This record gives sequence, C-alpha cells and structure tokens, in this order.
Amino acid sequence: MAFEIQPDCIACGACADACPAGAISMGDAHYEINQDTCIQCGACVDTCPTGAIVEK
Repeated sequence: MAFEIQPDCIACGACADACPAGAISMGDAHYEINQDTCIQCGACVDTCPTGAIVEK
C-alpha cells in the first residue's frame, strides 16, 4: 500500500522525523513522500497530528 500526504498538511515535520527510509521531504506547499524510497511501513501515518497522510 502506498501513502500520500494531503494538502491539509501543516508542515510540522513529524512525518519526516518518523520515516525510517528518509522518504519524506518538504515540497513546495507541504511535505511529500518519495514513492521510490518509501518502504510502506506506515510510521508517518501514526505521527501526523492532522491525519493528512492517507493510503493512495
């Protein structure tokens, strides 16, 4: 299962800090997940305070 970060991301960085693969970085408007690097572990989902990370 792949994950994506929705526009309601508040750019707090919690997801990037939690990602063991280093697949999350700041984009133009909010954080984004590099699908080629993501290992689909879901660690980012549990740390997002706004629930902006969803299954794609």
